[in-house]
Amino acid sequence: MFRGVNSELESPALNLRPEKMADLVAFWEVALSDGVHKIEFEHGTTSGKRVVYVDGKEVIRRDWMFKLVGKETFAVGATNIKATINIDAISGFAYEYTLEINGKSLKKYMENRSKTTNTWILNLDGIDSRIVLEKDTMDVWCNGKKVETAGEFVDDGTETHFTIGNHDCCIKAVSSGKRKEGIIHTLIMDDQEIPESAE
Repeated sequence: MFRGVNSELESPALNLRPEKMADLVAFWEVALSDGVHKIEFEHGTTSGKRVVYVDGKEVIRRDWMFKLVGKETFAVGATNIKATINIDAISGFAYEYTLEINGKSLKKYMENRSKTTNTWILNLDGIDSRIVLEKDTMDVWCNGKKVETAGEFVDDGTETHFTIGNHDCCIKAVSSGKRKEGIIHTLIMDDQEIPESAE
């Protein structure tokens, strides 16, 4: 949730293009399998303008909207996840801006996502890399691209093999032996275990 009053910015200093600063009222960072996406929203309460940017690219522009409250729906990421910005009046000329991802509040979506994905962030050959495992499909993403994988059953669980550059990688899935913990996924790269990252 982000609250804006008229066209004033109530957020930390941003690295934005000057022409966008005047009506920018909210921004969010959304971590998806294909990367972290920046969503910016401009709301001109005197002009009726609404503009949505995803990763710096304009995806919606509406000028001269007489109704200042409502919703704007658009797609985010390589898999076109549905996102909606809700615009609600809270008092007088003050507005509240909330972001929903796939019909859930951003907070709920991210809580659910932390249960359905594992993320590892590491420096690989001098480049910061982000590897994401989608537990429900066993899809593996690296730096925004889905990676070709080969899965196999082993004595204590499963192994999902893939390569990144010249690096052999494997995600091992083994039972924790505890019902509440479920399956533990571990990334092994070049025979070294990589610690999981919290997003």
